[in-house]
Amino acid sequence: MTLLRDENLAAAFDHASRSYDVLVAANPGYHAHLRRSVRRLGLPGRGEGLRVLDLGCGTGASTAAIRSVLPAAGITAVDASSGMLGRAAAKPWADGVRFVHTPAEQLPQAGVTGPFDAVFAAYLLRNVSDPDAVLGAVRAVLRPGGRLGVHEYALSGRRADRAVWTLVCRGIVQPAATVLGDGPLYRHLWRSVVGFDTAGRFAERIREAGFDRVRALPLPGWQTGITHTFVGSRGAGRR
Repeated sequence: MTLLRDENLAAAFDHASRSYDVLVAANPGYHAHLRRSVRRLGLPGRGEGLRVLDLGCGTGASTAAIRSVLPAAGITAVDASSGMLGRAAAKPWADGVRFVHTPAEQLPQAGVTGPFDAVFAAYLLRNVSDPDAVLGAVRAVLRPGGRLGVHEYALSGRRADRAVWTLVCRGIVQPAATVLGDGPLYRHLWRSVVGFDTAGRFAERIREAGFDRVRALPLPGWQTGITHTFVGSRGAGRR
């Protein structure tokens, strides 16, 4: 199977947006893990005076996690899928959250400019055509010392973790998605993970993009060894 990319992937997410929250709700710990990853950014207090970019916000689960942990922060949430973004924007939000329809690679063209104090990207980087270019774009909108948090499916490299991921996808996720008419997207989900960087390689990719103090942190439960939080910061001395 060929991976879905760019406009084809956005169209698949548009179609899946109507049932996406239902499938997410069936994933134990999904929302709690997102909140844990946001806390790992290490931002102070309630986020007073901070600007946070939610890159690839989907239907707003990551936005809600940021809002829960940092209720006073200003949040700009972007996504390339108009269907997913529309679902997110239609939910009730307090002041300080805005939504922008744009691919991650085209932030300046959409008027999304820094400096941001933090960028949070959940389940995004393995889905873009050029993750290095996106990491470069992220670094460009961060202030010096600003924080990057990536919440991503990135396998540990152990055969057992790949086997668990395959079992969950083929035994649970793909059959349910096929019934809902979104089989191609969730077949892409399986393949995009097994074909992506291991956790160690992705952490190195982030370092190569110019980030300091990069760490790969596992998440608990069945996703241990499958999903990680990656955190780093934009070095103040680099351009």
